[in-house]
Amino acid sequence: MRKPRPVYDYETELRRFLPMINRLGKIFLAGKTIDVLGAENLVRQGPSILIGNHCGAYKDVCVLFRTVPRPMFFNANKELFTRPEFNFLVKKHLRRHMGRMGDFVNFILNPYKWVFVDYISSNIARVGAIPVDLLGSKKGAIAIGEEYLRRGRAIVSLYGRGRVDPTEKNPYMKPFGRGMALVAYDMHAQDGIDVPVTPLALFGTQLPWMIPGTIRVHFGEPMFVRDYLRDTLEASVEAFKDALERRVDAMIRALAMRR
Repeated sequence: MRKPRPVYDYETELRRFLPMINRLGKIFLAGKTIDVLGAENLVRQGPSILIGNHCGAYKDVCVLFRTVPRPMFFNANKELFTRPEFNFLVKKHLRRHMGRMGDFVNFILNPYKWVFVDYISSNIARVGAIPVDLLGSKKGAIAIGEEYLRRGRAIVSLYGRGRVDPTEKNPYMKPFGRGMALVAYDMHAQDGIDVPVTPLALFGTQLPWMIPGTIRVHFGEPMFVRDYLRDTLEASVEAFKDALERRVDAMIRALAMRR
């Protein structure tokens, strides 16, 4: 008779993996220093949403693990949860940044890469990451996020594909989706919970691995959907989403000008 599968306490699992996460962070952030602004704005307990830009792939996640003093649960591309799809993402990332040389590097690193890919894809769900279908419906991710908030957790949503996009008005960020604004609205309207949404800006994580430089992260003052309520759900969500996007955009531009 099969034993029932254990029910994981995500906070306990996350603490168990933190030593490995910290070791990986030291490797991935080698050569970088981190400059933190607005640490006093972080919500240290209770439900919280952190929302920002995503211009530095895995380095963005490493920086947040180094600077946020509480367990966090990330929205993550669902392709990271399976080995074949994650392997393809790594190959595509190398090709995008290194051209044809990326295929050669992928071949040389393949034995080591498979260890990394296997480790991440096998454990990302165990630490409570929320799988998001980037090209499909976000309903499942929204439902999980709302449940996490009801349990007093902090969730993180970074918008972008982990790279700089010169075609955007702000190359370091993508336009925000309405998902987190909708989550905040639902929590306010249905559960009576005013979830603080902390805007965050990352700059410098776009620098390649091992290239020395400064990574700047700015945590802004929390924002609340109650301040952007309109006559309809759609108008309220759109107003809040736009306000969050404008705030993060301004914070990134300020970081880029900082010396």
